[in-house]
Amino acid sequence: MQIFFMLRWKGLLFVAMLLVGQLHGADWRSETVPEYDSLFQQTNGWIGADGDFAVTLTNGLTLWLFSDTFVGKVRDGRRTHATMINNSAAWQRGTHPTNARVEFFYGKSSDGKPAALITPANGKGWFWLFDGVTAHGKLFLFLAQIERTDDKSVFGFRQINTWLGEVSNPLAPPPQWNIAQKKIPFAQFSTGENRSFGSAVLATNGFVYIFGTCERKGAGKTMILARAPETGLGDFASWQFRAHDDWTTNAADMADLCSGMASEYSVSWLPALRRYVLICTENGLSEKIIARTAPQPWGPWSEATVVYRCPEAKWDKRIFCYAAKAHPMLAPAPDELIVTYAANSFDFAQVVNDARLYWPRFVRVKLPE
Repeated sequence: MQIFFMLRWKGLLFVAMLLVGQLHGADWRSETVPEYDSLFQQTNGWIGADGDFAVTLTNGLTLWLFSDTFVGKVRDGRRTHATMINNSAAWQRGTHPTNARVEFFYGKSSDGKPAALITPANGKGWFWLFDGVTAHGKLFLFLAQIERTDDKSVFGFRQINTWLGEVSNPLAPPPQWNIAQKKIPFAQFSTGENRSFGSAVLATNGFVYIFGTCERKGAGKTMILARAPETGLGDFASWQFRAHDDWTTNAADMADLCSGMASEYSVSWLPALRRYVLICTENGLSEKIIARTAPQPWGPWSEATVVYRCPEAKWDKRIFCYAAKAHPMLAPAPDELIVTYAANSFDFAQVVNDARLYWPRFVRVKLPE
């Protein structure tokens, strides 16, 4: 009997090694999911956004978190009577796109006009909503505080802080949330180095892993990582940081774990592979969505493999794609992931006049055979 189990274990290990080897050299299989696209493409009210993070609230109830959001109408393929607000949210009931229902939420100003769902308590700038997680009856959200710059392009903004939003009543409709905002003391924004958290969040083995990015002047973004016990995510004294070989309580000793990163990404456990999978847009802005794999949340990460090429980037030289990430709670099989990305334009008028842009775009990505 022992020999049987040993041979079986070695056989499974051999198959896993072969599969991991395949991931380094060949694109995964991918296909669009138009049923999911149409689920989000409304013609009245919420009519498009980017960001597109998803958080499991309960079994069958998924919370979507969006950043810049259009509210208005879509008529004849263009957005009309549209207002842009800085963030919004949605509930998705059910995980299969053919029978799921989505309900959208945003705030209202004193005169009844659409407004951001969450605003900075200190009154400075605005929030873009990054990833989140539920832990011990609370919802924790990572909030990137942004302000405008003198740059008149679509990139005329900069991040000035990262906050942790702690929602005590996460199952209430989002406009009714009781939310406390805590400034994350380990985030850093200076002329030489920017360090932010909340690009991805993963709860496993009693810890919440908080992924972020570090960007130094003249260089691209790298992955950084913190963790906290699930019972102590809101207690910054309990946070630890991944150094090259171990965990440390000193944020200054964090290691660069992976290069070529985007501001937003995902790290998910893929059961069929028995490895963690990183999904992101290559270098932040690209037609290429890439995957990397690792045995642990901190790596070591494999070389990048292209899993999908966003077709919108070929439509017009003004269009760019970004914000790719996976949503494991939506995957119908253990060998696949449901991935979203955003398509935008350097010309804001194009986004208004071409309603094919600026929605969550859905792709099913499966392991290569």
